[in-house]
Amino acid sequence: MTTQKRDSGDGIFSILRKIDVKKAAKLFSKIDIVEAFNSLSKMNNAELYQLMKLLKGGDKNKPLPPINGDFYELASLLTPQEREVQLKVRKFMSEVIDPIANDFWLRDEFPFHVIPEMAKLNIAGLTYEGYGCPHHSFVLEGILAMEMARVDVSISTFFGVHSGLAMGSIYLCGSEEQKQKWLPRMQKMEIIGAFGLTEPEVGSAVAGGLTVTAKREGDKWILNGQKKWIGNATFSDITIIWARDVDDNQVKGFIVEKGTPGFNPEKITGKMALRITQNALITLSNCEVSEANRLQNANSFKDTAKVLRMTRAGVAWQAVGCARGAYEHALAYTHERHQFGKSISSFQLVQDLLVEMLSNLTAAETMVFRLSQLQDADLLTDEQCSLAKVCWSLRSTDIVSIAMELLGGNSLIIDYNNAIFVGDAESIYYYDGNKAINSIIVSRAMLGKSGIA
Repeated sequence: MTTQKRDSGDGIFSILRKIDVKKAAKLFSKIDIVEAFNSLSKMNNAELYQLMKLLKGGDKNKPLPPINGDFYELASLLTPQEREVQLKVRKFMSEVIDPIANDFWLRDEFPFHVIPEMAKLNIAGLTYEGYGCPHHSFVLEGILAMEMARVDVSISTFFGVHSGLAMGSIYLCGSEEQKQKWLPRMQKMEIIGAFGLTEPEVGSAVAGGLTVTAKREGDKWILNGQKKWIGNATFSDITIIWARDVDDNQVKGFIVEKGTPGFNPEKITGKMALRITQNALITLSNCEVSEANRLQNANSFKDTAKVLRMTRAGVAWQAVGCARGAYEHALAYTHERHQFGKSISSFQLVQDLLVEMLSNLTAAETMVFRLSQLQDADLLTDEQCSLAKVCWSLRSTDIVSIAMELLGGNSLIIDYNNAIFVGDAESIYYYDGNKAINSIIVSRAMLGKSGIA
């Protein structure tokens, strides 16, 4: 009891020193001062603190906490060097890409002028060893994919196709001579690559047979058929084309250079998502490729799958980045949007939705972070990648949907920075295998058998 009185007394003198005299005068003019001090002497520190907040006018002038989608501080697990790279990419995305993204999205065009600026970041071929590549971790590569996607998923896709799929095909399946010829210039982004696997009639079934054919004639190969949805292919300097060898029925890879006769990319227009990404329908009509441009270590679809396995975690990171961008923009909007005389962030129903977004986002970030840790330890499996793709391509659409609910009608206007995330979240859900296809992969590992149609 004695301690409580002493604490209360100390609290009283503390509060008296901090009281706004003018506000106190107004307050005490309406009450009995003796009775007021008797009441004060009976208050504990918590009650005195609440009174002090009242006299100071509450939290009206309290600064808002910074908007940060990394609630569990996963970035703190990066090395200082990796953290520096992350912040460089974040600055590039916020200062170079963010101001122009909406305009180029509306125009359905790619901002080619940013490629030299992106090259200065020195992040192409991030995880590869040699050939001028930085040789960083897969964790950092994933975080950079997220940093790009939280601003614009199209830019993340452009970079992932070039650095991951195209460079990765040469890195994993090319001869030493091919690696020395192409990778250093691709790392500097002097040469931009594309990756041609998907076909008009063959999407998820690529492992079962491609319709694009390759026929060897002496020291050259003749390619025929079509590829569809090939990112970067409208302007790429080289495109990796995967085709079925008609003689042994095995999948082989080819480096097709821009301007090769019989190689005709046509831009796909009218897209509702990934509009900055330039996707192409490629028609190959007796397209001649030299034996020197055949990927020398790509002899079956198992080799193609190595490339896909190496890059698949990046798609899950993209989904997280898309969701994070939607969450951070929605959170900022709730501070700016006022209804009934106060910001909508003051309402508990809005707060509940924000917490739901953040909890899903944080779970996603921790899951894909662990995914990349497994990849760095050379323990990553196809089913682990597929589980992340199943989970977070689906959850990212949920997070974006909540952002739409918070923004209301404004979510449909591109200037409020949510409409693009809506379409891009849907596109991530479908590419690199939709939920059903990836669920089959996971269930096969989980149950030891495939499902019956």
